[in-house]
Amino acid sequence: MDGLEERLDELFPDIVGWRRYLHRNPELSFHEERTAAFVAEKLEAWGIEVRRGVGGHGLVGTLRGGKPGRTAALRADMDALPIQDEKSCDYRSTVPGVMHACGHDAHTATLLGVAKALAEKRDRLQGNIVFLFQHAEEMNPGGAKSMIEAGALEGVDAAYGVHLWTPFPAGHVYCRPGPLMAAPDEFVLDIIGKGGHGGLPHQTVDSIVIGAELVGALQTVVSRNIDPIEPCVVSVGSFHAGTSFNVIAETCAMKGTVRSFDAGVRMEAKRRIEELVRHTCEMHGASYRLEYKLGYPPVVNHAADYDRFRRIGEALFGRERVHESPPIMAGEDFAYYLQKVPGCFMFVGAGNAAEGIVHPHHHPRFDIDEQAMRTAASLLAAMALDAAGAAEAV
Repeated sequence: MDGLEERLDELFPDIVGWRRYLHRNPELSFHEERTAAFVAEKLEAWGIEVRRGVGGHGLVGTLRGGKPGRTAALRADMDALPIQDEKSCDYRSTVPGVMHACGHDAHTATLLGVAKALAEKRDRLQGNIVFLFQHAEEMNPGGAKSMIEAGALEGVDAAYGVHLWTPFPAGHVYCRPGPLMAAPDEFVLDIIGKGGHGGLPHQTVDSIVIGAELVGALQTVVSRNIDPIEPCVVSVGSFHAGTSFNVIAETCAMKGTVRSFDAGVRMEAKRRIEELVRHTCEMHGASYRLEYKLGYPPVVNHAADYDRFRRIGEALFGRERVHESPPIMAGEDFAYYLQKVPGCFMFVGAGNAAEGIVHPHHHPRFDIDEQAMRTAASLLAAMALDAAGAAEAV
């Protein structure tokens, strides 16, 4: 659309300002009241129809174009994480123990910029653009599923989303057809043994020994039970037991995650973990409580929309800055949108080693190269305009 790139350039200082406001004022999943109000007020001021409280604190903004066409949806997530912000910049979080450590503030600000730029050109817009501002991406069950159940995708023909990603360099964009991000499952295990004196182990059932044995045994799920050409990860992330040097712990608490792309692999890993826990505890005379929680499905991009990404990305940024992404073992509830309508999820590089922007997502010193928001705005706007103006689904 003529003049759109120039307008996004003009709006970039506003986008940065919105992002920094949101970074100072983060809200956890399912508590995004002020963030949602901030977004809704801006959308309404720009003449965009807004549905509030969609599936929780979600928002659906609808921009109706002046010409007939299809309807494309763009999504941004709004929630923060329970992490203390350790940066020293003037826009660091003002909320103790809460920060935007994954870029959702920037996703929201970027989509606001796209919404404003497109709203100013609505008379020339072919089709409709739906703006999905989603709550609770960081928590399972996430906000995508409840927003869809509340009708967020009604009438939508295609959906697109972007994640600003610091492992990739700013100025570059990434996507892949088929599976892009993994299904992130989790398990919580309590081993119940028999506590006692550290000098009299024969009178106890040592939950720490059982837990330690399981940590090692669980690594065989991938190495010996899953086809080696199928990606899968089993990680124990939390292990807590005991209170004293001379007391054998009665209980041991463990938490972990399982990541996979294939449904068969996912269920085989679950089955094998349950077996290992049961047999190991039985062998040592312990009981247990195991909660195995299936998370989001994998993010699976539609091939034709990946082709759209390549075509548009190369036109905007040049072929040398458009890449096929490797599969990413992180999870994303954008997967639910792609189960309902065609579309794709994309990564925009947001790292910049020269500026010290190198910390990974969910790190207390996480930050982004804010120029990445300008790249993301161009990509999102162009993907939506192209899809809304298409004669049929691609």
